[in-house]
Amino acid sequence: MKSTRKAYGEYLLEIGENPNVVVLDADLAAATKTDMFMKKYPNRHIDLGIAEQDLVGTACGLALSGKTVFASTFAMFMAGRAYDQVRNTAAYSHVNVNLCATHAGVMVGEDGPTHQCIEDVALMNVIPTMKVLSPADDISTKKILKVCTHTDGPKYIRLGRSDLDDIYDDSYEFKIGGSNIFGNGTDGTIFAYGSTVSIALNAQKELMEKGINVRVVDLYSIKPIDKDTILKCAKETKKLVSIEDHSIIGGIGSIISNILCEEYPKRLEKIGINDTFGKSGNWKEVYKYFGLTKENIISKF
Repeated sequence: MKSTRKAYGEYLLEIGENPNVVVLDADLAAATKTDMFMKKYPNRHIDLGIAEQDLVGTACGLALSGKTVFASTFAMFMAGRAYDQVRNTAAYSHVNVNLCATHAGVMVGEDGPTHQCIEDVALMNVIPTMKVLSPADDISTKKILKVCTHTDGPKYIRLGRSDLDDIYDDSYEFKIGGSNIFGNGTDGTIFAYGSTVSIALNAQKELMEKGINVRVVDLYSIKPIDKDTILKCAKETKKLVSIEDHSIIGGIGSIISNILCEEYPKRLEKIGINDTFGKSGNWKEVYKYFGLTKENIISKF
């Protein structure tokens, strides 16, 4: 088990020999794991302090000068405090910058509602030209980051705080606008991303034991989203469920519902944070409180 933020730090080390790579942080290098890069390549790690707007603006300036730039802070600060710069400096100018936001969702746990960003997918999804990705484990984190490194334009990569089960091996490939399907069951489809993919897979296993055969779709590319796979699953399976560590308002549940409404009307059961702030506590207990559990998924079938 490993957190996606730690996998991010390891990826930076792997590409750090490239003198063109520059990493920026906002007084949170130890938490975002960019401190790994900082210790080995101190001259190419810039700490902007608690100044997230400056973080994004400086990152864009370096990217426009030809550098390969990764800028990091907590999701709450990247999507909240620096939204103006993300929208107008990074996206409107179509700057090739990687905005790697860690500590997303209520998985932040004890840091509480002020630090539990459950709005960032919605905020980033409505920004024109922005690409939004959320890996489910350490292997997918590194592979998705590699794709982002070689993809033009602004990218928002959503990363988590806590350790997650390994889901993927090196045989899986990832692409902007893609998704991965686990299983081919026709009784239902569970859509998930990030930390909820492993929960969905655990639910799939228990449902199989009950004779209910479902498939799980990892929508790691939230924008652009894999519309074809969503519609394929809607047509081939009886029930549809989405689960996410994010508000159900503007999250993948809303995104999927919009697609279904326009092209193949069908009911979707949405599991997520229901128009409320998070709660402080152990992240597993917080997940139980909000129903982000395999038991809640199973109850939908």
